[in-house]
Amino acid sequence: MELYKTKPDSSDTLPTGIPYIVGNEAAERFSYYGMRAILVIFMTQYLVDSTGRPDVMSENEAQGYFHLFVSAVYFMPLFGALLADGLLGKYRTIIFLSLIYCLGHFALAVDDTRIGLLIGQGLIAIGAGGIKPCVSAHVGDQFGMANRHLIGQVFSWFYFSINLGAFAAMLIIPWLLHHYGSSAAFAVPGFLMLLATFTFWTGRYRYVHIPPAGTVFIKDMFGAVGLTALKKLASIYAFIAIFWALFEQIGSSWILQAQKMDRMILGVELLPSQIQAANPLLIMLLTPLFSYRIYPFLNRFIELTALRKMTIGLFLTTLAFTLAGFIQTDIDNGLTPSIIWQLPAYLLLTSAEVMVSVTCLEFSYTQAPKTMKSFIMAFYFLSVAVGNLFTSTVNFLIQNADGSSKLAGADYFWFFTGLMLITAVLFWLSNRYYTEQSYWQDEQNP
Repeated sequence: MELYKTKPDSSDTLPTGIPYIVGNEAAERFSYYGMRAILVIFMTQYLVDSTGRPDVMSENEAQGYFHLFVSAVYFMPLFGALLADGLLGKYRTIIFLSLIYCLGHFALAVDDTRIGLLIGQGLIAIGAGGIKPCVSAHVGDQFGMANRHLIGQVFSWFYFSINLGAFAAMLIIPWLLHHYGSSAAFAVPGFLMLLATFTFWTGRYRYVHIPPAGTVFIKDMFGAVGLTALKKLASIYAFIAIFWALFEQIGSSWILQAQKMDRMILGVELLPSQIQAANPLLIMLLTPLFSYRIYPFLNRFIELTALRKMTIGLFLTTLAFTLAGFIQTDIDNGLTPSIIWQLPAYLLLTSAEVMVSVTCLEFSYTQAPKTMKSFIMAFYFLSVAVGNLFTSTVNFLIQNADGSSKLAGADYFWFFTGLMLITAVLFWLSNRYYTEQSYWQDEQNP
């Protein structure tokens, strides 16, 4: 007797396993973004050596290592995809790597030296990165032809759950770090990751479990269809990588900028790491607004394809960093602007995220051949890795021996603003040549 369903039902209703996946994602994202929210502050203020003496990093060094870690997280989806599509299947891969993920959090909680940082981040990169393509592809696997019209809404709610977890984490974990230290601040995300793993396990009989393709996956990957899909998507992801090079800086350069601003709002002083909570909060507000209001309105005037949404998003990113550049210019002239000035920049960047990231996530799934869903998702996440690796490299290269920077102050933001503008224009010119080809999972026979 077969324990698990291996094909979607021929039903036009919401798949029964979706609530468990969404619940798991909310808790897992709390654990990841909570840990990530305090990394730069931890490295520049809390890091110690083996004797307990301060061993902190400079701002450019911390930014470099932060983006190197994020890059590693987004390179690991290739490992997770190969494990899922070729050997274990998505469900077992998620369970196995989630346990490694938990160990990484607890390594950070018990050792606040550079060795503990390296071990903890290494394990988290394997776990968090490895499950990423599997979870998003697992969402898509629950749908067949009959209910595929619901997948866009579900990916929106999936993204909403990500940002609900991130929003709560970005407020709570910096507060824990400030008041109770790094051990407590890193332990809480570890417990949330355990909760995420348990939630995912409890829904095991409600999921569609697509069996691993084994050697068929390898043949398809290097076959005509697989190589064509990879080549076409690579032409998209090369541009999207630059978006991530800028977007991920809300966890680094934007936090360091916030440290130098007046952070009093309504009589309450916010911590620098808490400001980035504006991003997930805005995502939760803007995602349904775009889905049900802005996109239908724009569709009256132009056919709003996935590629056109992404194009608009890239131009919005340019505007967001332009505003950040003006803020930094004020700071460079001895002024102390209010943190409120960062909020319009967050609004622009978050709108860009909705149009680029949410759209590209769904687009990647539909463009992937059936045996390569996790691998194509990993290929998409590779664009995030490349973007972060680029930013990490820039930060290491601009650091002078005396601790100063070759791109000091506003020049740093203007460099990325110009890069994003060039990228957006080139993407707009090139995407007219892309032709779409959608693939969906087969359904159960009635």
